[in-house]
Amino acid sequence: MLNRRTALMLLSGSVLTPKTALAATPREITWDDLIPPGLPYSEIIGEGELDEANDTWLPVYDENGIKLNEKLNGTYIKMPGFIIPLETSAEGVTDFMLVPYVGACIHTPPPPANQLVMVNSSKPWPDDELWEPVWVTGTIRTQLQSTTLGQIGYSISADDLETYIW
Repeated sequence: MLNRRTALMLLSGSVLTPKTALAATPREITWDDLIPPGLPYSEIIGEGELDEANDTWLPVYDENGIKLNEKLNGTYIKMPGFIIPLETSAEGVTDFMLVPYVGACIHTPPPPANQLVMVNSSKPWPDDELWEPVWVTGTIRTQLQSTTLGQIGYSISADDLETYIW
């Protein structure tokens, strides 16, 4: 037989509900994880056009370049990359593209859409550290979008930014 206090605690859920919630642990991913399983990296870039006179190469991205890993949609992740700033203020950069290597999108051609991530962060990244690799932690979404810098396949609402240490 339950006493009155125990019965009230059970009814109120205070016995069954923990007082503090554990923080979510992000899944650490790499750029390869952005490519759908079973699709080799070599199949997201076509032959392209080589212009030896101007020392440029324009890859041809076929439909494999815009295929996204839908299993990541809505996942809380942590991934490394480099910043291409889109919005800067006195406090730093809050909107940027996360790219797999230094200078991607600045030097043409941009990587394929499934290798570019649009990031929005409430925590600004300092302007004087734009060449540093970063860890971005947040929820990733599959979201194909076109910009003047290239077609982008993913977006992250960032909870945290920190320097990536090799």
